[in-house]
Amino acid sequence: MALIVLLSGLYTLFGAGMNMTAIEMTRMARPIGEPMVMDEIPVWTLGYAVLIFLMWWVMMIAMMTPSAAPVLLLFTAIKKSGSHASSAPLLSLLFLSGYLIAWASYAALTTFLQWWLETTGLSNGPMMSLSSRTLGGALLLAAGAYQFTPYKHACLSNCRLPVQFLTAYNRSGLAGALLMGAHHGTYCLGCCWALMLLLFAGGIMNLYWIAGLALFVLAEKTVPFPRFYTSATGILLIAAGCYVLATAL
Repeated sequence: MALIVLLSGLYTLFGAGMNMTAIEMTRMARPIGEPMVMDEIPVWTLGYAVLIFLMWWVMMIAMMTPSAAPVLLLFTAIKKSGSHASSAPLLSLLFLSGYLIAWASYAALTTFLQWWLETTGLSNGPMMSLSSRTLGGALLLAAGAYQFTPYKHACLSNCRLPVQFLTAYNRSGLAGALLMGAHHGTYCLGCCWALMLLLFAGGIMNLYWIAGLALFVLAEKTVPFPRFYTSATGILLIAAGCYVLATAL
């Protein structure tokens, strides 16, 4: 798991196949909704779409895998103490694969969303960030509001309590491990999808936003008093959204 996080992090850091590295794009980042204007506009071919999908998926792997460590380690420990201890490493790898497959589906959706935003002129293609400050503020408001929904808390509770999840959704065999990982990944996706969309506002390849959101999600799943944390961060996101909208007028 550590190797997967390291490799995916390096892939993201060095630009995920783009013309510029994430470090260069971060240096050129500007305030929300005010991206630097560049002459070179990417052309959406099938190959470019695949590259964007890989960028999103590998970035999600780097950001979300560390927060899945508690459930994966507990799953491994349970399998090692059972009657099929020798197959525990394989079962754990399948569980992690299922988790990452769930995020592959999200990467496919965000790839389509990025294509739509760029073709409608709502996003700056070269800088991969929203070109509308109003839309950026609305996105912050939406992410903040989602922090208060019952869907958020239901998904977060399953992400925060590995014992509860593994007990309630236990499956046996290789296929069972893969499905359990995908199931857990779906809960994680339901918990964090709105937060990950904020990359459109800050810049998809902006390292400050990537690292900040990764730490945000990790804290959300580990800090005590989760409802207080989600409520407090929801208020902060809404306040930030109001500020961005007010300054966009």
